[in-house]
Amino acid sequence: MVTGPDGCARPHYHGHRARLRDRFLSGGHAAMPEYELLELLLFNAIPRIDVKPLAKRLLAEFGDLNGVVAASERRLLGVEGATDRVYLQLRIAEAFAQRMGQARVLDRCIMSSWSDVVAYCRTTMAHRDTEQFRVLFLDRKNVVIADEAQGEGTVDHVPVYPREIARRALELNASALLLIHNHPSGDPTPSDADIEMTARIEIACRALDIVIHDHMIVGKDREVSFRALGLMEDPAAT
Repeated sequence: MVTGPDGCARPHYHGHRARLRDRFLSGGHAAMPEYELLELLLFNAIPRIDVKPLAKRLLAEFGDLNGVVAASERRLLGVEGATDRVYLQLRIAEAFAQRMGQARVLDRCIMSSWSDVVAYCRTTMAHRDTEQFRVLFLDRKNVVIADEAQGEGTVDHVPVYPREIARRALELNASALLLIHNHPSGDPTPSDADIEMTARIEIACRALDIVIHDHMIVGKDREVSFRALGLMEDPAAT
């Protein structure tokens, strides 16, 4: 407690929320540390009390804002002070980020917006703690017509069914695909299983004249491309 000019005792954080909101609205987020941005989000989940300690605990546990926003319910609720309402606010923030990223990809040619594709993949998948396999379905002009998760898995495995991917491509009248999945370990180096699975998808799609442009594996800090590593056949040579 601190005593104000009027002689009344108040919590030391009295007025902090209003001051932080005013700083954000007047100066934007660029100069604000991550814990203060997280505080702003936590204000909506936890009324009245000082949320700065919780913001700092969350960042210490998950590394940065990306890690906090993508944290699983089990791990998040294991942090002292985190509640179901905190989890809800973070899922809402994640949904906004993913929808905004997806909007920069859908109905656009991936060849002219590759940096947006990479940024979207990072936002959607880099900080997940389980594997996910996604497919971007493209038309003949390489415009993204659909973005779909094809499988959810464990920390080191995701079930993928090549025939189902090929069938879905036919349903969407897609001419090409971009395959994407994440490695929760953080290391995007392709495993033998990744290479074998990609080859099986290529075989299933080649029979239908559907091109696989690339398979991207997303890690926490970088991505790798199968085509750049020479792990995929050149469609022009087949």
